[in-house]
Amino acid sequence: MRLVCISDTHSLHKKLPLMPNGDVLIHAGDCTGSGSLPQLDDFARWFGAQPHKHKVLIAGNHDFCFETYNVWSREMCEKQGITYLRGESVMIDGVVFYGFPWQPVFKFMAFNARDEELKGRLAHVPDETNVLISHGPALHIFDFIPAEGLHVGCYHLSKRIEELPNLKAHICGHIHESYGFAVRERDGMKFANASSCDARYRPVNPPIIIDL
Repeated sequence: MRLVCISDTHSLHKKLPLMPNGDVLIHAGDCTGSGSLPQLDDFARWFGAQPHKHKVLIAGNHDFCFETYNVWSREMCEKQGITYLRGESVMIDGVVFYGFPWQPVFKFMAFNARDEELKGRLAHVPDETNVLISHGPALHIFDFIPAEGLHVGCYHLSKRIEELPNLKAHICGHIHESYGFAVRERDGMKFANASSCDARYRPVNPPIIIDL
Protein backbone atom coordinates (compact mmCIF):
# COMPACT_ATOMS: atom_id res chain seq x y z
CA MET A 1 0.00 0.00 0.00
CA ARG A 2 1.32 3.44 -0.95
CA LEU A 3 0.46 6.41 1.27
CA VAL A 4 0.73 9.95 -0.08
CA CYS A 5 1.03 12.31 2.90
CA ILE A 6 0.43 16.05 3.13
CA SER A 7 -0.42 18.42 5.98
CA ASP A 8 -0.70 22.10 6.90
CA THR A 9 -1.89 23.30 3.53
CA HIS A 10 -3.69 26.27 5.16
CA SER A 11 -6.13 26.88 2.27
CA LEU A 12 -3.21 26.96 -0.21
CA HIS A 13 -3.98 23.47 -1.55
CA LYS A 14 -4.51 24.67 -5.12
CA LYS A 15 -0.91 25.89 -5.20
CA LEU A 16 0.49 22.44 -4.38
CA PRO A 17 2.18 20.39 -7.09
CA LEU A 18 0.28 17.52 -8.67
CA MET A 19 -0.21 14.76 -6.11
CA PRO A 20 1.85 11.61 -6.78
CA ASN A 21 -0.01 8.38 -7.42
CA GLY A 22 -0.87 6.24 -4.42
CA ASP A 23 -3.55 4.21 -2.70
CA VAL A 24 -4.36 6.52 0.21
CA LEU A 25 -4.05 10.31 0.26
CA ILE A 26 -3.60 11.47 3.87
CA HIS A 27 -3.91 15.01 5.24
CA ALA A 28 -2.67 15.42 8.83
CA GLY A 29 -4.53 18.62 9.70
CA ASP A 30 -4.65 22.38 9.16
CA CYS A 31 -6.39 22.11 5.82
CA THR A 32 -7.83 25.61 6.35
CA GLY A 33 -6.29 28.97 7.07
CA SER A 34 -8.73 30.23 9.69
CA GLY A 35 -11.16 27.34 10.10
CA SER A 36 -14.21 28.77 8.31
CA LEU A 37 -16.81 26.53 6.67
CA PRO A 38 -16.31 28.14 3.21
CA GLN A 39 -12.59 27.37 3.44
CA LEU A 40 -13.36 23.77 4.39
CA ASP A 41 -15.86 23.44 1.55
CA ASP A 42 -13.25 24.63 -0.97
CA PHE A 43 -10.64 22.26 0.42
CA ALA A 44 -13.00 19.27 0.59
CA ARG A 45 -14.00 19.69 -3.05
CA TRP A 46 -10.32 19.78 -4.07
CA PHE A 47 -9.27 16.91 -1.82
CA GLY A 48 -12.20 14.74 -2.84
CA ALA A 49 -11.42 15.30 -6.53
CA GLN A 50 -7.93 13.83 -6.24
CA PRO A 51 -7.55 10.50 -8.08
CA HIS A 52 -6.46 8.41 -5.09
CA LYS A 53 -8.93 5.65 -4.22
CA HIS A 54 -9.01 6.62 -0.53
CA LYS A 55 -8.70 10.01 1.17
CA VAL A 56 -8.20 10.34 4.92
CA LEU A 57 -8.32 13.64 6.82
CA ILE A 58 -7.87 14.78 10.41
CA ALA A 59 -8.28 18.29 11.79
CA GLY A 60 -5.54 20.60 13.01
CA ASN A 61 -5.24 23.54 15.37
CA HIS A 62 -6.38 26.03 12.69
CA ASP A 63 -9.43 23.97 11.75
CA PHE A 64 -11.93 25.52 14.17
CA CYS A 65 -14.87 24.45 12.00
CA PHE A 66 -14.39 20.84 13.09
CA GLU A 67 -14.87 21.89 16.73
CA THR A 68 -17.59 24.52 16.29
CA TYR A 69 -19.56 22.86 13.49
CA ASN A 70 -18.47 19.26 13.84
CA VAL A 71 -21.55 17.65 12.23
CA TRP A 72 -21.62 20.00 9.24
CA SER A 73 -17.86 19.72 8.74
CA ARG A 74 -17.98 15.93 8.80
CA GLU A 75 -20.87 15.92 6.33
CA MET A 76 -18.92 18.21 3.97
CA CYS A 77 -16.07 15.71 3.97
CA GLU A 78 -18.20 12.61 3.59
CA LYS A 79 -20.09 14.21 0.69
CA GLN A 80 -16.76 14.40 -1.16
CA GLY A 81 -15.77 10.81 -0.36
CA ILE A 82 -13.33 11.81 2.39
CA THR A 83 -12.87 9.71 5.53
CA TYR A 84 -12.66 12.14 8.45
CA LEU A 85 -11.14 10.70 11.64
CA ARG A 86 -11.53 12.30 15.05
CA GLY A 87 -10.40 9.86 17.70
CA GLU A 88 -11.54 6.93 15.59
CA SER A 89 -10.28 4.18 13.29
CA VAL A 90 -10.90 3.00 9.76
CA MET A 91 -9.64 -0.16 8.07
CA ILE A 92 -8.56 0.19 4.46
CA ASP A 93 -7.50 -2.97 2.61
CA GLY A 94 -6.57 -4.61 5.91
CA VAL A 95 -4.60 -1.63 7.25
CA VAL A 96 -5.95 0.14 10.36
CA PHE A 97 -5.67 3.95 10.40
CA TYR A 98 -6.35 6.07 13.49
CA GLY A 99 -6.80 9.85 13.53
CA PHE A 100 -5.78 11.98 16.52
CA PRO A 101 -6.22 15.77 16.10
CA TRP A 102 -5.40 16.90 19.66
CA GLN A 103 -2.09 18.49 20.60
CA PRO A 104 -0.56 20.17 23.69
CA VAL A 105 -2.03 23.59 24.43
CA PHE A 106 -0.88 26.21 21.93
CA LYS A 107 -2.31 29.73 22.27
CA PHE A 108 -6.11 29.67 21.82
CA MET A 109 -6.25 27.20 18.98
CA ALA A 110 -8.55 24.30 18.10
CA PHE A 111 -8.06 20.83 19.59
CA ASN A 112 -5.90 22.04 22.45
CA ALA A 113 -5.62 19.51 25.27
CA ARG A 114 -3.78 19.48 28.59
CA ASP A 115 -1.60 16.62 29.76
CA GLU A 116 -4.23 14.52 31.50
CA GLU A 117 -6.67 14.85 28.62
CA LEU A 118 -3.98 13.90 26.09
CA LYS A 119 -2.98 10.90 28.16
CA GLY A 120 -6.58 9.78 28.47
CA ARG A 121 -7.41 10.19 24.80
CA LEU A 122 -4.24 8.41 23.68
CA ALA A 123 -5.14 5.43 25.86
CA HIS A 124 -8.05 4.85 23.47
CA VAL A 125 -5.80 4.39 20.43
CA PRO A 126 -6.37 0.68 19.62
CA ASP A 127 -3.46 -1.74 19.82
CA GLU A 128 -4.30 -2.94 16.30
CA THR A 129 -3.49 0.49 14.82
CA ASN A 130 -1.04 0.26 11.90
CA VAL A 131 -0.93 3.91 10.83
CA LEU A 132 -1.32 6.67 13.42
CA ILE A 133 -2.14 10.13 12.06
CA SER A 134 -1.82 13.00 14.53
CA HIS A 135 -1.69 16.70 13.88
CA GLY A 136 1.08 17.42 16.35
CA PRO A 137 4.39 15.54 16.48
CA ALA A 138 5.65 13.26 19.21
CA LEU A 139 8.37 14.56 21.49
CA HIS A 140 11.80 14.61 19.79
CA ILE A 141 10.41 13.32 16.48
CA PHE A 142 10.18 16.10 13.87
CA ASP A 143 9.14 18.59 16.56
CA PHE A 144 12.07 21.04 16.65
CA ILE A 145 11.63 24.81 16.18
CA PRO A 146 15.12 26.20 15.39
CA ALA A 147 14.25 29.85 16.03
CA GLU A 148 13.24 29.00 19.59
CA GLY A 149 15.66 26.13 20.13
CA LEU A 150 12.81 23.99 21.45
CA HIS A 151 11.36 20.53 20.97
CA VAL A 152 7.62 21.01 21.29
CA GLY A 153 6.25 17.52 20.64
CA CYS A 154 3.94 15.58 22.92
CA TYR A 155 5.52 13.29 25.50
CA HIS A 156 2.37 11.21 25.96
CA LEU A 157 2.13 10.68 22.20
CA SER A 158 5.73 9.47 22.00
CA LYS A 159 5.06 7.07 24.86
CA ARG A 160 1.91 5.69 23.26
CA ILE A 161 3.72 5.17 19.95
CA GLU A 162 6.21 2.93 21.75
CA GLU A 163 3.37 0.92 23.30
CA LEU A 164 1.47 0.15 20.10
CA PRO A 165 2.50 -3.38 19.04
CA ASN A 166 1.31 -3.23 15.41
CA LEU A 167 2.24 0.32 14.48
CA LYS A 168 4.10 0.70 11.18
CA ALA A 169 3.94 4.45 10.56
CA HIS A 170 3.27 7.74 12.34
CA ILE A 171 2.30 10.78 10.25
CA CYS A 172 2.00 14.31 11.60
CA GLY A 173 2.39 17.97 10.70
CA HIS A 174 1.92 21.17 12.76
CA ILE A 175 5.60 22.14 13.10
CA HIS A 176 6.39 23.45 9.62
CA GLU A 177 10.10 23.79 10.35
CA SER A 178 10.45 20.05 11.03
CA TYR A 179 9.15 18.67 7.74
CA GLY A 180 10.84 15.36 6.99
CA PHE A 181 10.80 11.57 6.78
CA ALA A 182 12.79 8.88 8.59
CA VAL A 183 12.85 5.12 9.06
CA ARG A 184 13.91 3.79 12.46
CA GLU A 185 16.68 1.24 12.03
CA ARG A 186 15.80 -1.11 14.87
CA ASP A 187 12.29 -1.95 13.66
CA GLY A 188 11.60 -0.21 10.34
CA MET A 189 9.05 2.15 11.91
CA LYS A 190 8.36 5.09 9.57
CA PHE A 191 7.92 8.66 10.75
CA ALA A 192 6.84 11.65 8.67
CA ASN A 193 6.14 15.30 9.32
CA ALA A 194 4.30 16.07 6.10
CA SER A 195 3.82 19.84 6.51
CA SER A 196 3.26 21.19 3.01
CA CYS A 197 3.92 24.79 4.04
CA ASP A 198 7.29 25.94 5.30
CA ALA A 199 7.83 28.30 8.23
CA ARG A 200 6.80 31.25 6.01
CA TYR A 201 3.57 29.53 5.03
CA ARG A 202 4.77 28.88 1.49
CA PRO A 203 3.38 25.58 0.08
CA VAL A 204 6.76 24.35 -1.13
CA ASN A 205 7.28 20.97 0.56
CA PRO A 206 6.45 17.96 -1.63
CA PRO A 207 4.17 15.18 -0.44
CA ILE A 208 5.88 12.39 1.50
CA ILE A 209 5.50 8.87 0.15
CA ILE A 210 5.28 5.92 2.55
CA ASP A 211 5.14 2.36 1.23
CA LEU A 212 3.77 -0.21 3.65
